Amino acid sequence: MTTTISPIASDAIDAPTAAADSSAAPAGVAHPKAIRSYVIRAGRVTTGQAKALETLGPRFVLDYAAQPFDAVAAFGRTAPLILEIGFGMGDATAHIASVRPEDNFLCCEVHEPGVGALLKRVGEQNIENIRILQHDAVEVIDHMLPEGSLDGVHIFFPDPWHKKRHNKRRLIQAPLVAKLAARLKPGGYIHCATDWEPYAEQILEVLSADPHLVNTAPAYAPQPAYRPLTKFENRGLRLGHGVWDLVFRRR
Repeated sequence: MTTTISPIASDAIDAPTAAADSSAAPAGVAHPKAIRSYVIRAGRVTTGQAKALETLGPRFVLDYAAQPFDAVAAFGRTAPLILEIGFGMGDATAHIASVRPEDNFLCCEVHEPGVGALLKRVGEQNIENIRILQHDAVEVIDHMLPEGSLDGVHIFFPDPWHKKRHNKRRLIQAPLVAKLAARLKPGGYIHCATDWEPYAEQILEVLSADPHLVNTAPAYAPQPAYRPLTKFENRGLRLGHGVWDLVFRRR
């Protein structure tokens, strides 16, 4: 087993994730002052994933560069651009890209087995509208995505950091939301989903507090038709667990 840089998800197979973009640790809590959109965990690349990385990686995996992202050059066309932060093993990402062929999907994930798994699906399903950045999403937002460059953002099942003392590590907090809101075009959206109710409550509070965003629902949104149920969700629903979707738009 090798060690790779990767996000931690609420389900290692089906759900994407990310950690928080935060500041100094509280007294007695040992974690870095600057939290990236991932943490380190072990991962193993299968033979099929390795083949996909070798054969499809040069076409679909982009190099990180601290300069404005040229979407037309990367995708070979002009189309709405959707950023996905953390896609896990890529099941939902591949499905959404397939049912929304009119959109371009820029997907950030540092977990190499996950990148390989999504590339494998891209090849099997002949998906053309996905590009992958195997890099920290926070740096991509800061250095590659100018204001007003995005039509949407997807953040599905980020790590909930269940323990209260670790809540500061959560990805969806006011500073990051402000960055994302600034990069949305008018009418662009942020779609978050979580299976942890306290995190859903925090996400609702943070998104509602941003002056540039407006909720599309009275509180939580119905699950949009394009987002599929993952194996993890189906298992949770059978056990009576909830899933909360939130969809906010740029004013």
